[in-house]
Amino acid sequence: MTCPHAAAAQAAARNVGTVVIDPMVQDLDGETAKLREAGPLARIDLLGVPAWAVTRHADARRLLVDPRLVKDLDAWGLWRSGEVTHAWPLIGMIDAGRSMFTVDGAEHRRLRAKTSQALTPRRLEAIRPDIERFTAELLDALEEGGRDGAVVDLKSVFAQPLPMKVVGMLMGVDPAANAMLTRQYKKFFSMLTPQEERLALLADLDVFYAGLVREKTARPTDDLTSALILADEGGEPLTEEEVIGNLKAMVAAGHETTIGLILNAVRALLAHPDQLRLVLDGEVSWEAVVEETLRWDTPTTHLLMRFATEDVEVGDGVVAEGEGVVISYRAIGRDPEQHGPDADAFDVTRPAPIRHMTFGHGPHICPGAALSRVEAGIALPALFARFPELRLAVPDADLRKLPVMTQNDMEAFPVLLGV
Repeated sequence: MTCPHAAAAQAAARNVGTVVIDPMVQDLDGETAKLREAGPLARIDLLGVPAWAVTRHADARRLLVDPRLVKDLDAWGLWRSGEVTHAWPLIGMIDAGRSMFTVDGAEHRRLRAKTSQALTPRRLEAIRPDIERFTAELLDALEEGGRDGAVVDLKSVFAQPLPMKVVGMLMGVDPAANAMLTRQYKKFFSMLTPQEERLALLADLDVFYAGLVREKTARPTDDLTSALILADEGGEPLTEEEVIGNLKAMVAAGHETTIGLILNAVRALLAHPDQLRLVLDGEVSWEAVVEETLRWDTPTTHLLMRFATEDVEVGDGVVAEGEGVVISYRAIGRDPEQHGPDADAFDVTRPAPIRHMTFGHGPHICPGAALSRVEAGIALPALFARFPELRLAVPDADLRKLPVMTQNDMEAFPVLLGV
């Protein structure tokens, strides 16, 4: 379902060079190249809705701290005019309830404070043994499924359940709910899900998290949900709506990003066996693998959306007051002005530090960035240590992207373990 002006927007795309963002994600490399060719500020079409995409590292770094670009949905002209409604399939990623992801300034700092405190380096080190245990258990399951040359799906057996187990543990979610949450978020992000069903599952998630909040209010434990409930930053506790909004978004971001990071790293290494050998021989660190993967094949393709409260100049273009801005992280990660003329190449020997912005920049930088790095830093070496002969069971070109406009994820990742 698209907005009433979809036909006009699509006609404009043909006439003035607007880049139509493909909901089926058939050619991500081609789309990334088109965005970069369109300039620092590319006109894009998101399922019939016009917006701007920022495609250069330096511009994104500046704009992500520009107070004239805000998360407030009411600043969006198309929303105020009623041209965009809840019938638009991507609205749930913008109108996601009150949380640290949807407000700015002092309110953002208030809503974010307890989450940041719960994900400190000290806290992450404390849960490292749990992540290692989850990893070992899932590798056992992977080995069992791949015995005697059987094909096994690295995504469903390993890369997907690991981050959900970790973020669920941090939030105090009953492990029995992990499978349900995985299914719900998959449907939410998929462009194949009818909008009515997507809105219904969002309502179901609100009910689930409301129940979790009530449970933790009555019996708080050592988890992030309890910390958010008990938070009194600035003398003002978080409302139930704010706690639910933070939880809903944190669980989504906390597992989706890491799935993409793990799978994209494995895919890149298998496609570059000379670089994999350098890593396995200890000549290149796993940290370098993680950072180069984050730059080159970003888990988040496009981040929706900020809105201009006044005209904002970007290069030779202008984002007019009320217009929406998308940060296209995949295009930014391959910006030759930032990463050199070989920015399109995967290279784990690239000089450190690799100054990418895959987890954002400024006040809204991803609070779970360090957690995702820790998980990948444990999962990847453990995977290749257990299965040094790991290889794809299909040609790389046969791997299919999920129809998700904002996340860089695959339908499946069939492998042979060599066991």
